[in-house]
Amino acid sequence: MTVALFSLLGFALGSLPFSVWLGRMGAKADIRRYGDGNPGATNAWRAGGWRIGLFALVLDVAKAAVPVALARAIGGLWGWSLLPVALAPLFGHAFSPWLRFRGGKAVAGTFGAWTALTYWEVPTVLGLSFALVRTAQVVDAWTVVLSFPIVALYLVLREAEPWILATLGANFALLIWTHRRELRLPPRGRARKGSA
Repeated sequence: MTVALFSLLGFALGSLPFSVWLGRMGAKADIRRYGDGNPGATNAWRAGGWRIGLFALVLDVAKAAVPVALARAIGGLWGWSLLPVALAPLFGHAFSPWLRFRGGKAVAGTFGAWTALTYWEVPTVLGLSFALVRTAQVVDAWTVVLSFPIVALYLVLREAEPWILATLGANFALLIWTHRRELRLPPRGRARKGSA
């Protein structure tokens, strides 16, 4: 029952489209008309500038971190019982009822959920992996997807518990789904100086 309650809370919080709401209030714009049409913090930034974008990013990270942190601190959950709680806000964001189940890509939420699960560890490795992959190619979707095997290798080498690896795998599968359209494009290397 505790797992179900915290998972429901996670989905409910994750489904709140803060970026869309902030875009409407602060920029008087529908952020889904910008960039790739994603209702996330990047397009909130494009539509309303860095203040709105940064606020949206913080909220998108927090709405995934809070239910997981509460499940640990108040519910006493750990291990396999945390897996559905950690994934719930990501699914809420990706399939938001507020947006007719057409939500965002859940990248910011991924950092939030893993911050609550592992504090600095996985978010740091994931961020460094993003930076590393980004030096070789410029497609955002491929940056996300190619970074996860690096994180998985790190967790295997440090002998992470099986439920942690399973959570990462499920998170990875969700991100492949949310980035599926962009993944139809091959990775593109960075243009060298002097090239067209």
